[in-house]
Amino acid sequence: MKNNLRIYNTLTGKKDLFKPIKAKKVNLFVCGPTVFDYSHLGHAKLAITFDLLVKYLRSRGYDVFYIQNITNIDDKIIARAREKGVTPKDLASAFEKEWMQSMKALGVDSVSKYPRATDYIKEIISQVQRLQTKGFAYKIENDGIYYNIAKFKNYGKLAGRTVLGAEDAVSRIDYSKDKKNRGDFCLWKFSSENEPSWPAPFGDGRPGWHIEDTAITEKFFGPQYDIHGGARDLIFPHHEAEIAQMEAISGKRPMAKYWMHVGFLTVNGQKMSKSLGNFITIKDLLARCPVNIFRFLVSKNLWSSPMDYSESVMIEVRGAVEKIEELLRKLKSVKIAKASKEANSEIKKLKIDFYKELDDDFNTPKAFAVMFDFISKANILLDKNSISKKQAAEVYKFFQEINKIFGIINFQKVNKTIPAGIKILVKERESHRKNKDWQKADQVRQQIESQGFSVQDSENGPVIKSI
Repeated sequence: MKNNLRIYNTLTGKKDLFKPIKAKKVNLFVCGPTVFDYSHLGHAKLAITFDLLVKYLRSRGYDVFYIQNITNIDDKIIARAREKGVTPKDLASAFEKEWMQSMKALGVDSVSKYPRATDYIKEIISQVQRLQTKGFAYKIENDGIYYNIAKFKNYGKLAGRTVLGAEDAVSRIDYSKDKKNRGDFCLWKFSSENEPSWPAPFGDGRPGWHIEDTAITEKFFGPQYDIHGGARDLIFPHHEAEIAQMEAISGKRPMAKYWMHVGFLTVNGQKMSKSLGNFITIKDLLARCPVNIFRFLVSKNLWSSPMDYSESVMIEVRGAVEKIEELLRKLKSVKIAKASKEANSEIKKLKIDFYKELDDDFNTPKAFAVMFDFISKANILLDKNSISKKQAAEVYKFFQEINKIFGIINFQKVNKTIPAGIKILVKERESHRKNKDWQKADQVRQQIESQGFSVQDSENGPVIKSI
């Protein structure tokens, strides 16, 4: 299969042809959660986005090793543990478990490994030592080991800037009046009273935020790998710091060949925050919305673009998924033997154009536009009895294949066994309709709906679906 896949790369600022370092082997790292609180919609969007991408790459024959780290030691964890009166380890362990449950509930099952930061202290210490040896790190007494960004001439190449802004995600661990440069960041924080600590040759303490990622990726991938992903707010300084660390240690560049940054999530057009009262946890989301519906919301938006969540948007999304499921029910009921050239042409076009759009920077909005255009045409063909049973099965199989990637169709609902009593009522309604006894037909329809099913009329006969 010819490789036409292109991905927008933050590092180059353009869509690059995707060519992994080792042919069909892809090493991917995505910044995972800091486990100090319940996971929310923003986490869900990021996790699902890369779940879709990985499943697509695997469907195209790539062997993907996908790592998502767990930050289980951090300022936020320590502060929250103090508030709760528990140890940082116990707090992190509880919220890591919550994260894993949320991922399972969201259908995110493509991650190969979830390495915890604290399991790689040896590797972190090794990186700090090598940065010291190479002259990129310096010590501040009674504080920690810091990275000197002035020593790394390419600092800022990912974001196109070197100066920290007020909005940048900088942990308090990086603040020190004795730093050589404002943007210098902490590699290792010396131990403080009642804080977790590990022994190290340069002083007991704990890792900085940025160093865990490069220690983990070097352990599993070596100094260079294919894709690094994360949210847009991590570009600077977090990802910039990762580049500075790993490329200074190895002398090889780029650390990651492709950098993918996912667009922000808003709720009713506003940034999600507890102070605005629009903070939605994954648990809250799934209590009000089936997982396939939210996966469709994420899927239909371009991965690098912003996405807004609102009740009106979710109503629209539900309607779109129902259109897909309605077509699948109709396809299951087709009994015509003769195939039509028109249907063959549309099916072929669907398959080619759908994957063509996905190959262009994983452009799901255009891919789904292709799919819904086909659905409209397929409904017309079904009304004209111009789709055979074999063609219907081919389309049904295509939707099964893409659902392995997207997880947007509830096939249990589509394939739900219709109770014999409902089938009898549908036949009774059909008899009333043929006799033009519309009142009785409507009364039977209401009986059907009261039992959790609806019936829709088509050229191929009544289509029954669960409500």
